[in-house]
Amino acid sequence: MKPLSGLRILEFDGLGPVTFAGMVLADLGADVLRLTRSASAGAPVFSDVGGEVLHRGRAAVAVDLKNPTDLARVRDLIASADALIEGFRPGVMERLGVGPEVCAELNPRLVFGRVTGWGQTGPMANQVGHDLNYIALSGALSMMGEPDRPPRPPLNLVGDYGGGAMLLVTGVLAALLEAKQTGRGRVVDAAMTDGSALLTSLFHALGARGLWSEARGGNLLDGGAPFYRCYACRDGRFVAVGALEPQFYAALLAGLDIPATEAPQFDLPAWPALHARLAAVFATRDRDDWAARFAGTDACVTPVLTISEAPGHPHNAARATFVDQGVIQPAPAPRFGGEAQAPTPQPGPVSLNDAVERWA
Repeated sequence: MKPLSGLRILEFDGLGPVTFAGMVLADLGADVLRLTRSASAGAPVFSDVGGEVLHRGRAAVAVDLKNPTDLARVRDLIASADALIEGFRPGVMERLGVGPEVCAELNPRLVFGRVTGWGQTGPMANQVGHDLNYIALSGALSMMGEPDRPPRPPLNLVGDYGGGAMLLVTGVLAALLEAKQTGRGRVVDAAMTDGSALLTSLFHALGARGLWSEARGGNLLDGGAPFYRCYACRDGRFVAVGALEPQFYAALLAGLDIPATEAPQFDLPAWPALHARLAAVFATRDRDDWAARFAGTDACVTPVLTISEAPGHPHNAARATFVDQGVIQPAPAPRFGGEAQAPTPQPGPVSLNDAVERWA
């Protein structure tokens, strides 16, 4: 049994945050059915790239919502579901005949989870965009990258997954707890602009106290501090240095053979020179040499592993952080009771009629 065993969730096939949210919910044990576009409805909106990972744990059910019979069957599924998640632009689900009002009539306790870039309301709600646009508007993007270059996209981790999918999951689970008590569902409006803005809370707090500058690359956590950034090594690979606390910084200097008297930690005007000095020292040895030198110390120095290297690291291997199911992929997280859980592989497709019977 997993924590969400027994919950029934309909996922309207999408890309980005709704797909990741469906994966997380399935990893946690929910019975998730992923509704995809059938051949009669036209070409698929999205390809199955990464399906063996991102679509794991839940079956695909092909539907044509313009077909009255299919629409009726989908409404049967909605009547039996605990939650529904979708990532279409505002108004699409309503036009398809399965908007929140219709669903509430079919199933008053249903939690209707919606994830979009701009949210369901506001002057930009119906504009197109992608992760990069959403985190640009929230202020998150402005803090990332080198000070003398344009902001650097942080993959799609901040908007799609952090500010979108994970807050959709949080909102859906919160609403499910409420529905269990009240018998009434909620509409969850997870906007990536809102979510990525929420992720910047610490920096708003620091800025209000005069402890954060909007000048990128000049702060404690944005690469401005020479003891909290990455360095290139002799072999062209990198190490990550996170020696924030004074005792950890002392261990860093000791490992680099730099006298503490020559490198006070919070002499901000001297940070550029200290950065150059540390960069020169790290460039004298290979990445794994530095990793071995700092292993077991409090210097907070770790190798920057590629995604192909990460599964083989002894710590990740010991915790079974990654699993091989034909494709090497991250294992479900978080774990419960200390035991690692293998993901359920992507099952074969299920017919719409079989899906309805399964949830009847």
